[in-house]
Amino acid sequence: MEKILVVDDEIAISTLLKYNLEENGYDVTVASDGQTAYDLAKQESFDAILLDLMLPVIDGMTLLKNLRQDKVSTPVILVTAKGDEFDRVFGLELGADDYITKPFSPREVVARVKAVLRRSQVDHQVLAESDVIKVQNVVIDDNKKVVTRDNQILTLTPREYELLLYFAHRIGRVIDRETILTAVWGYEFTGESRMVDMHISNLREKIETNPKSPQLLKTVRGFGYTLVV
Repeated sequence: MEKILVVDDEIAISTLLKYNLEENGYDVTVASDGQTAYDLAKQESFDAILLDLMLPVIDGMTLLKNLRQDKVSTPVILVTAKGDEFDRVFGLELGADDYITKPFSPREVVARVKAVLRRSQVDHQVLAESDVIKVQNVVIDDNKKVVTRDNQILTLTPREYELLLYFAHRIGRVIDRETILTAVWGYEFTGESRMVDMHISNLREKIETNPKSPQLLKTVRGFGYTLVV
């Protein structure tokens, strides 16, 4: 049974989320403040985290930042107010995998969780050409789900891993943002190409020797991105 951590200090919301997720077969743990959520995420293995941003003790954004700095790569879905575009963008830049805006329907939440879990499992049977792919000084071992640069293991989020693998099976091809968005995020994200740019930037921070002058994942102005050997 897949485990979900719901982090929200509003009892009505956390109760609603817990009920609907459990009805869909998930094992749900609830935390009402950022410190408790941080401790739980460090001590236990969760398959996804639903994270409200307005939390006592430690706010949601700080919690997300701390988890990513501590190499906790569990997929995170932010829960934000409808007008908080800055928070959503900043959260994605910090390593969030998705977001839901309030007010939301329980059905939407369950659908988003299912989508994130599908992506985090990264079923590459259709794409697979080789279990091990080497691109300059970066090696992707898809069998072990491990990426190294100069023999040092990199900590990628599930979305970053899937994005890198998507490019690795299309080396040399220039791929536009909408194609990447549809392939890696899904049709429900069509039109939100800014997410691609943010995740490309995050990925470059990890795989490039000099992210400001990328030699692996390059921008082709006016067209998109390409991974080069």
